[in-house]
Amino acid sequence: MKNQFLLKYQNSWVEKFQLEEKKIKEVLNNSIKEIQHIGSTSIPGMIAKPIIDIGVLVDSIEDISFFVEKLSIVGYLYFPAMSSVERIFLRKGNPTEYHLSIACPKHGFWDRNIMFRDCLRNHPELIEEYTQLKLNNISITPEIDFRDLSKSQTYNNGKGEFVKKVLDLAKKERVFDISI
Repeated sequence: MKNQFLLKYQNSWVEKFQLEEKKIKEVLNNSIKEIQHIGSTSIPGMIAKPIIDIGVLVDSIEDISFFVEKLSIVGYLYFPAMSSVERIFLRKGNPTEYHLSIACPKHGFWDRNIMFRDCLRNHPELIEEYTQLKLNNISITPEIDFRDLSKSQTYNNGKGEFVKKVLDLAKKERVFDISI
């Protein structure tokens, strides 16, 4: 039963992102500097919860109410408890189909997510390692946590260390690319 929460990579996730990207662009239009498919559903070969993570880069996230109001038009709900100084976090769907993070260049959220995604796309061995970490964690996750895996300490255990390892590699590769 637990494995039903993590699915093998599906090409349809790219299409779902593209359809949602259009809706977000329509309501936020000129506010958007960049919009990207992030998270595990954006990495071919990766297993993932079938929730499409979308990152939107804007100049400033100071006016939270502007984004909450605009995005409610296309069905997004604001989750202050999952937001931070680095991002405004919203969800869409019941059950949840989309996670939306609005970030600005002032903070590191955007760069970390793009670097993490791109590094995994370039390193299949890391995809396999991350897959094994997720499978191990989900196998020991308590049933009550399946209400919202995003908040599960058991499911997320060890992910921070893995993310740091991937980001360290991405930074080394970025420095190497610049120096060539």
